[in-house]
Amino acid sequence: MQSQAYNKERVEAILSKMSLEDKVAQMLQLSANANPSDIFEKFKSEGKLGSYLHVLGHETGSFLESAAQTELKVPPIFGIDAIHGHALLKPATVFPSQLAMACSWDDDMVEKVGEVTADEVAADGLNWVFSPVLCIGRDLRWGRIAETFGEDAELISRLGAAIIRGYQKNGNVAACAKHYLGYGEATGGRDSYDTEITERKAREIFLRPFKAAVDAGCMTFMTAYGSIDGESLTVSHRYLTEILKDEYGFDGFVVTDWENFRSTVQGQKLFESMDDACVAGVVAGNDMSMNSNEFYAALVNAAKEGRISIDVIDNAVRRILAVKDRLGLLDGEKKTPLSRDIIGCDAHQAFNYDVAVKSTVLLKNNGALPLAGAKKIAVLGPNATDVRAQYGDWTYFSHPNPKPEETGKECTYTVLKGIQAAYADSEIVYAKGCSVVGAEDAQTSDAWMNEALAVAADADASIIVIGDILDQNGETKDRANLVLSGRQNELVKRVKELGKTVIVVLVNGKPLELNEVEKYADAIVEGFNSGDMGGLAVANLIKGKENFSGKLPISFPYSSAALPCYYNQYDYWHFGQKYIDVPKGSPYPFGFGLSYSNFVYGDLSLDKTVLARGEKAELSVELKNDSAVDGEETVQLYFRDKICKILTPIRTLIDYKKVSVPAGESRTVTFTVDTEKLGYYNRDCEYCVDAGEFALYVSGDGKNFKEITLRVAE
Repeated sequence: MQSQAYNKERVEAILSKMSLEDKVAQMLQLSANANPSDIFEKFKSEGKLGSYLHVLGHETGSFLESAAQTELKVPPIFGIDAIHGHALLKPATVFPSQLAMACSWDDDMVEKVGEVTADEVAADGLNWVFSPVLCIGRDLRWGRIAETFGEDAELISRLGAAIIRGYQKNGNVAACAKHYLGYGEATGGRDSYDTEITERKAREIFLRPFKAAVDAGCMTFMTAYGSIDGESLTVSHRYLTEILKDEYGFDGFVVTDWENFRSTVQGQKLFESMDDACVAGVVAGNDMSMNSNEFYAALVNAAKEGRISIDVIDNAVRRILAVKDRLGLLDGEKKTPLSRDIIGCDAHQAFNYDVAVKSTVLLKNNGALPLAGAKKIAVLGPNATDVRAQYGDWTYFSHPNPKPEETGKECTYTVLKGIQAAYADSEIVYAKGCSVVGAEDAQTSDAWMNEALAVAADADASIIVIGDILDQNGETKDRANLVLSGRQNELVKRVKELGKTVIVVLVNGKPLELNEVEKYADAIVEGFNSGDMGGLAVANLIKGKENFSGKLPISFPYSSAALPCYYNQYDYWHFGQKYIDVPKGSPYPFGFGLSYSNFVYGDLSLDKTVLARGEKAELSVELKNDSAVDGEETVQLYFRDKICKILTPIRTLIDYKKVSVPAGESRTVTFTVDTEKLGYYNRDCEYCVDAGEFALYVSGDGKNFKEITLRVAE
């Protein structure tokens, strides 16, 4: 589906009345917190600017009044980084991060996250969310891993399309697919750096989520900072216009990322002047400039001097006006705003709790969980009470401006608060134990450790909450060493040496090295950045009130040096196929996650084993819950072309289904296998499906696979 229809006659009528200056003003977005006051106030008072960002709801009125005083009365569109909820506004619902949400593998739930977020954004008077992030998180060193839906193009495509549908469902908010393109694949995990991929590889992997976003009707796209094979995305006519707009049929508008045009001059050294950069960027396919003050004068002058065609400007403005019309901003009718009472309301937080439960993954359990009958529980670790760490990036703590003095919300459950609520009849004792970054002096450090050991020695079990903090992940925070920092590993080891049950809960923005934790923990729970309700969800899961169903959307490393570790790599590696000093593969791979239920997979069956191109087959597997606990399982379908003209990954995900199976019962799970999904891109960037044998794999944990062969006929 494409974006919903708009009133073309109205858009063309407005465009025909615009001066050159009016048009270029529509193509500029300025931030309310990062511009010289004289420039910002000038545009604000004139009322002609196309967009603003970092303006919260109580501030929008004066901007709208200025626009209403102009001849054309075109209001601005207000953008906000609602990455996991409208979280830059403190009262709003803070959902788990995209990476955490992706652990649910639940398209319907993620769609509702988008809908709830959009309703809270709209109730705050805003109408444009810079989300979803459709970058593929395959290099764990990259600082923005937490913002992704993980490492796999199929999973990202489906969850991305789902949240876009949710954002735009009620017609009040435009979604923004970002960062186009290959941003997360930058060499060495270096933010905004060059991505060394070809167009063939881009089509095979990195373009897929963005094509899905176009098909879902996403109204806007955001250009990435980086480059592909040395060509800056900001000035790539090939990717922005030829592929995105012409080939894929994207009919919304493209906005640059923050000061992209300036980056092409000062960082990438592509142009001598901002004038040249702005012209090249607009010609390439950018319709709106985010926060480059020089853009307005540069483009006006270039048009007057004949260095850019007015037709190019008209096309950009036409796209911007079309999105505004789709949002109901050009019909002259004042929309009745949603009640602000829905922002962070009880119903939204109740749903948020369900999201957090489904977004939590059980990585290890030697029988320690569910934890029942403990009269005294030690809750230890620096992240047990750290709301900032639990939220992750893009919340009111860090944006639009850092707020180190800010506190958490009353409704937010840290892990400590969650354990206290879930185990109201037990004695709960807390000790920090250590810091995450180890910045304290030696005396303080030893005192914290000794206090934690004393508390643990007197408890029946210890729940140790560790991971990373906001200073270690997020934009501009690429990290080479993924080892748990400070004395966190030591805390786990020394508590286990006391002979007590040790349950480790991870609060972190990305997969970290867990080799030492694996040695000493009886159970490991991964929560990532779990939002407002994360602590309560974790506590009820540990107690057994809820059942684990989360599956990893991303693989964990054995070592920081053993990267990349994503699952769908080529398997030809001369002789040993591994580094000599670490195990092969991943300790917790893509698709992995344990449950209190025990799911048993039967043999696979196909209704047809030989297909012509374009035909489909039905693949079935019996799934039995061989336990006394009702559970939900994510059944994953992968394939591999056994003999192919290009290298193929060891496995590629093509479908998944979530299935609820009551205790002791079985369900038959059926997938439709379309031969069109079994292809590859050749050297001419053409999609091909070859004849031959294909292996189909079904798994529930990314480690154990059932296999069957399908043949595509000549």
